[in-house]
Amino acid sequence: MKFKDYYETLGVARSATQDEIKQAYRKLARKYHPDVSKEVGAEERFKEVGEAFAVLKDTEKRAAYDQMGSNWKSGQDFTPPPNWNPGFEFSDGDFGGGDQSDFFESLFGRRAQGARQHQARPQKGQDQHAKIMIDLVDAYEGAKRTISLSMPAMDAQGHLVYQERKLDISIPKGIRAGQNLRLSGQGGPGYAEGGAGDLYLEIGFNPNPIYRVDGKDVYLDLPLSPWEAALGTSVNVPTPAGSLLELKVPAGTAAGRKMRLKGKGIPSKEPGDLYVVPTIVVPSAETEAQKEAYRALESAFDFNPRSHLKG
Repeated sequence: MKFKDYYETLGVARSATQDEIKQAYRKLARKYHPDVSKEVGAEERFKEVGEAFAVLKDTEKRAAYDQMGSNWKSGQDFTPPPNWNPGFEFSDGDFGGGDQSDFFESLFGRRAQGARQHQARPQKGQDQHAKIMIDLVDAYEGAKRTISLSMPAMDAQGHLVYQERKLDISIPKGIRAGQNLRLSGQGGPGYAEGGAGDLYLEIGFNPNPIYRVDGKDVYLDLPLSPWEAALGTSVNVPTPAGSLLELKVPAGTAAGRKMRLKGKGIPSKEPGDLYVVPTIVVPSAETEAQKEAYRALESAFDFNPRSHLKG
């Protein structure tokens, strides 16, 4: 897939104001409109101009596009990285140019269909999206947090700027990564006395040095010594909520074997589970006595860990 430089398509600078973008679009749309233009390829060019305007006229689409495309030139091979989406809301609007390209869809997730706006009527403001990161313990216990967001907006001259916003939010117990908190009336301003849109905060978890999260299940790697794995033992396992649970490790436990603590994952009506995954930690032999202990093990066992390998 080739990268499309929408600024180049409209013939404007990246610092162009919204009025400059609108003027460039109108000029090119008149020039290439298939009903009036006699130029070869006018219809395709008209679609390209409409697609570029669909992105650059929209505050959040433009901000997302600028974030992704700052290091690319038109025509370069391009593949958006997985999960690049920074959490912007990509809403429908008057796209003018018909169906959008595969490049557009790869960035914004779907082919937007045009819907003409009637400027004289009150319109609700755009819903906006952002992503926030919380600690895993917040999902176990719930929390109240003050967050700072950098949201795209237009200044009085029509330039794209970022505004800092501070919001007090309540994080409900049991929330999972990928779910959204809806803040009513905290989105974009309305038009002609239309109400403000809503702000949706997508939840993500901060990296944790101990736990991994999969949906509502939580995973913990549990280091064991060779003799603990071989003979069995009891250990205290920490939970994200801060408590300790006693876990009996059966004799002959192999590395990677999952042990489930039912209902100890992220709370919900049907809570997730906490999975403890043993890893075997082999101590180094530094003294002569330690080396002799390993030699005794070697003599005591007729064991070849590579017996399953052939050739």
